[in-house]
Amino acid sequence: MSRTSASIKNLISALIGQAAGILISFAARRIFLTCLSEEYLGLSGLFSNILTVLSLAELGVGNAMIFSLYKPLAEGNIPLIKSLMRLYKRAYTAIGAAVLLLAAMFTPFYTVFMDKVPDIPHLTVIYLMYAFNTGISYFFSYKRSIIICDQKKYVYTNLHYTVFFLTNAVQIAFLLLTKNYLVFMAVQILFTVIENLVVSAVSARIYPYLMEKDVLPLPQSVSGDISKNIRAMLMHKIGGIVVLSTDNILISKLVGLASVGIYSNYLLITEALNKVITQIFTSISAGVGNLNAADEDKTRLVRSFYRIFFLNFWVYGFSFVCLICLFNPFIKLWLGTDRLIFDMGTVILIGISFYLTGMRRTTLTYKEAAGAFYFDRYKPLAEAVINLAASVILAKKLGTAGIILGTIISTLSTCIWIEPYVLFKHVFKLSPAKYYARLVLYTAVTAATAAGTVFICEKTALPSPRGAFIIKAVLCALLPNLVFFLIFRKTDEFRYFTELISGIVKKRRAS
Repeated sequence: MSRTSASIKNLISALIGQAAGILISFAARRIFLTCLSEEYLGLSGLFSNILTVLSLAELGVGNAMIFSLYKPLAEGNIPLIKSLMRLYKRAYTAIGAAVLLLAAMFTPFYTVFMDKVPDIPHLTVIYLMYAFNTGISYFFSYKRSIIICDQKKYVYTNLHYTVFFLTNAVQIAFLLLTKNYLVFMAVQILFTVIENLVVSAVSARIYPYLMEKDVLPLPQSVSGDISKNIRAMLMHKIGGIVVLSTDNILISKLVGLASVGIYSNYLLITEALNKVITQIFTSISAGVGNLNAADEDKTRLVRSFYRIFFLNFWVYGFSFVCLICLFNPFIKLWLGTDRLIFDMGTVILIGISFYLTGMRRTTLTYKEAAGAFYFDRYKPLAEAVINLAASVILAKKLGTAGIILGTIISTLSTCIWIEPYVLFKHVFKLSPAKYYARLVLYTAVTAATAAGTVFICEKTALPSPRGAFIIKAVLCALLPNLVFFLIFRKTDEFRYFTELISGIVKKRRAS
């Protein structure tokens, strides 16, 4: 299967699954808040972030593992694949045990991250259930990774979203019947175990040689490269966790658990969007890694980078406009109350954070596919320090908005310029000046389009909230895409995607 065909197959499968997943997630959240209070939502966000911090035990093995598999998979080097997979099996078994042990040891201290302990029964049992649900997945992660690296992500995607849909459906049923959060978590754990067992069986069927016992020792040169990448990825892991996984902890401690619950509704929307968009980049990442591993002409790699970056801008720019215009109207309709929304200033900051993180996506995809982890290994530490300091200081004056602003400041001062610099210098061997100019142009167009769309939407007044939302949604669908089309329709990148879509349509009609 060609890289493009594999990427498209992975993408279509992922988008269908994600669309179904989003629908069931939103239905589940509405029913969750009908049966339980927003403090339970806050608890969910807090425990998830605490356990993400404890997952530092993973040490960046995942990214290093994925990179090291690209070349032997591309070359069909089965002996090396078997050696690598044996190493990763041992590593992830140790990691899973370490995460479970750390989570258990942390049990007496989790309440430190709450401004006040909520009146929720069986709090420690709930925390331990979260810990167990997180830890057990590590024991099977290595088998999931080889499927994704081999450009067969659609296999895992179909399985994952089938289980995800069933999990949410059963959780909804039990919530309505029992209104018991312990039962809710028990269902989650049961289906996590089922999914991992099925992934293991599917992996064994696709790659039967992984069950063979004649495994050669890993060559020293390969293990040395993996060790170097893991050391570099540890820094990235620390920075990523501090920046992306401490907001709920800080909000819980400095603002309150109820605010974590409100924030989680916005996160559910942005994470749903991110999951859909991420499928685009995950679907192409194996192809990028394969292209780079095959040592093909870097000119093709750079050309493909700018094309994907253009797509990156269009998707995240459009999403940003939609978010700031529709966030609050959608949450009011979805949850049926004004009590669970933030002010417009906080909404805009959430949108900016989403956009800035999203605009890094292409750079990170190409950098990770090339294994360029080592060169900016200290960047995440600076990012983490800036994020924590800024968030704590600003939270005292601005509350939740200050914590989000701290994340934005850390991103602007580090990631947004260092990551592309490393990619262009060490992978493409080119100056990043053209990239920076494109980033400024794309951001300026997005900001201007957003301002115009917000202005027009605010002038749209209808007596029915549902009618007003529909009109605003239509405006958001039309205006940004029209502006982007008028400005970029003559570019090489736009013509490339137009021809690609046209070719796919013609093939579909011919078949």
